[in-house]
Amino acid sequence: MTPATTARPIGRIRTRGGCLAASLAIIVAGLTLRLVPLGLPMGIVKYGGSALWAAMVYGLVAMLLPHRRGRTIFLVAGVIALQVEFSRLIHTPWLDAFRLTLPGALLLGRIFSPWNLVAYAAGLAASALVDRWADVRAKGR
Repeated sequence: MTPATTARPIGRIRTRGGCLAASLAIIVAGLTLRLVPLGLPMGIVKYGGSALWAAMVYGLVAMLLPHRRGRTIFLVAGVIALQVEFSRLIHTPWLDAFRLTLPGALLLGRIFSPWNLVAYAAGLAASALVDRWADVRAKGR
């Protein structure tokens, strides 16, 4: 092997498989929070689910763009979250019918709420911090 093939890759230490696994774990946590009666206050269920949804989006974007910087992933995931939230202001019969289904409610939501934007920002920020922490830790090995 040449030094070029044995050297540690420069940049992010992120794998598609790791991002997918993290996203799946977040999905399980979000579905548990939203669908299993845990006795938590409604605000935690609603906005915690929204924060986890945004974290899932971050993980899926990171999976699609594994060699991009965390800032880029944060911005792309943020744009997606904004588009989904503002799409709730658009009403067509087929879209409203989809939103009334469980998948539609979980993926797109039903009603626009500026508080969801706050929850999304929290979920994205937490994801970016974990991503950065994992990168620093991996580079330290």
